[in-house]
Amino acid sequence: MTQTQNRILDELGRLFTNAAGAAQGVRTEVETLIRAQAERLVADMDLVGREEFEAVQAMARLAREENEALKTRIEVLEAALAAKKLKPAKPAPAASDGD
Repeated sequence: MTQTQNRILDELGRLFTNAAGAAQGVRTEVETLIRAQAERLVADMDLVGREEFEAVQAMARLAREENEALKTRIEVLEAALAAKKLKPAKPAPAASDGD
């Protein structure tokens, strides 16, 4: 009887081992399918890569800096123009009549 119980336990042990192996295989397969599906969705979304994003970000930063410099330059030029308009114009020398 002891040998029969050992054989049953051995068979149960093998069964559980096989079931665990099958479950691991199913898990791996499901992970692979989910990963493939996620990659396909990301590709369909047309997302940009990190390098491309950083390049555009640098371009935007440079454009902002140039915009600020141009804004300051315009303000200086407008102030100079306003100051020039406020100065009274020197009267033109009177034309002499040669009569």
